Amino acid sequence: MSRAAKKITIPVSIGYGLTDIMGGGAFTVIGAWLLFFYTTFVGLSPVEAASIVAIARIVDAIVSLFMGSFTDHFYKNYFGKKFGRRRFFLLIGAPLMLVYALLWLDGMTYGFYLAVYLAFEIIAAMVLIPWETLPSEMTKDFNQRTKLSTCRMFLSASGTFLATFIPGLLIGYFGENSAHAYLINGVIFAVLFMVCVFISWKVTWERELTPEMLAELETSTAPRTLTQKLAAFGRLFKEYGSTLKIRAFRKHLAIYLLSFTGKDVYNTVFVFFCVYCLNVSSSLAGTLLSMSIVGLPVTLIAGVGIIKFGPSKLYVFAYSLMMLCLGGFFAVYQIPALNTVATLVVLAGLYQVGRCVLEFTPWNVFPFIPDIDEMVSRQRREGLFAAVMTFSRKTTVAIATFIVGLLLQNGGFVKGSQTQPEEAIHTIAMLMFIGTAGLLILALWQALTFHLNKRTHKIFVDELDRLKANGSPQLASAEARRVVEDLTGYSYDRLCREPAGRSGTEPARNPV
Repeated sequence: MSRAAKKITIPVSIGYGLTDIMGGGAFTVIGAWLLFFYTTFVGLSPVEAASIVAIARIVDAIVSLFMGSFTDHFYKNYFGKKFGRRRFFLLIGAPLMLVYALLWLDGMTYGFYLAVYLAFEIIAAMVLIPWETLPSEMTKDFNQRTKLSTCRMFLSASGTFLATFIPGLLIGYFGENSAHAYLINGVIFAVLFMVCVFISWKVTWERELTPEMLAELETSTAPRTLTQKLAAFGRLFKEYGSTLKIRAFRKHLAIYLLSFTGKDVYNTVFVFFCVYCLNVSSSLAGTLLSMSIVGLPVTLIAGVGIIKFGPSKLYVFAYSLMMLCLGGFFAVYQIPALNTVATLVVLAGLYQVGRCVLEFTPWNVFPFIPDIDEMVSRQRREGLFAAVMTFSRKTTVAIATFIVGLLLQNGGFVKGSQTQPEEAIHTIAMLMFIGTAGLLILALWQALTFHLNKRTHKIFVDELDRLKANGSPQLASAEARRVVEDLTGYSYDRLCREPAGRSGTEPARNPV
């Protein structure tokens, strides 16, 4: 059976999505607990702890930038031909997931923690970047891709729940002052991640090589000189820059970075906020974070919602609900009488509904971005876009995490202390409210003008296919022209100066 004719069944979708138990779970634990673990049990200062995350993610971001292009061209190598240009990295990445457990050893040096965290970030990028391109590889159909992405986000929500629920249980069992809970948690998840990535490798597939790819394989190339290699290196960065010329991708990237960074600020300071501002235990903080279990049914509902209402309305719903809950937490902080477990559980649960929709939507949109790019570049560049997203995401989260650590230290936070000065408590609260809400408001502003949805995507793809079949640009409908120009950011007439079916043609030079 042709790979293009393979069915996207529920078991296949689940198998694909299992890797996001690692993507969602690992970084949820890291975001929620790593700084707290390093400052409370390891004895690092807030700046030292935050610098580990910042340095590792910036280095990893640079590595990630090359992974997308590397996987795009990996079909030229022996292993790419044998195992697939994307899936090969899942196969070798599965056993390397065990490195995750080393993050949670106590009593080690700053250099050890930096090296291990850097290694895990690079391993995760090596798996996630090619894995993120697989929906575009496996099918062109909007609904089929949505099925893959919905299962992915359902399992990501499961990973997020496990990553908050299990640490809370272990902390409650071993006690607030024991580091053993964190190590056991790390071992459990490292094994789980290894199994999930391997299953994803087993059940997925890639599209057949295009005629242009096959012709390239048959063409023998002479060894390149240093000058040619440097020129190729420069062209690669030009390709990365070209992704930002696609209007839909620019808006998508802005929404993704602003909202996810806002979520990261919340996750990073939430345990600090609960322990030092609300004076509740870290195990209760874990229980509140584990309200992410509401993400399981919400993901399924969001899967229907994105088809019926489109991404823009889901973004508005998610950000509005999250900001409402932030207002509720601020009221609890200001009015001690409201500080009850019931109030905190309700607020945490509603916040997780919004957070789940926030995380669900961008990765359901992403598989359709390369379709928009194909009209401009005449190429399939899924890996390139995945690399730019990963690079941008890791760079912003590195900067945000370091700023949080710097503000905590400048705000008077005392490492290893069970009580904090008033200035530090106020700093934690302001980070929680102003930092998170400010970024969500900016994301909402971008989301209101984002027009990629099921209807516009179908219009766009139908027009692309028509042009690739040598259809006349003059016969394009007014609506098709409008959609193409809105999503690409280029004039329709200039895009069509070269036939869309010709690979390698340059895009129009003058954006709309």
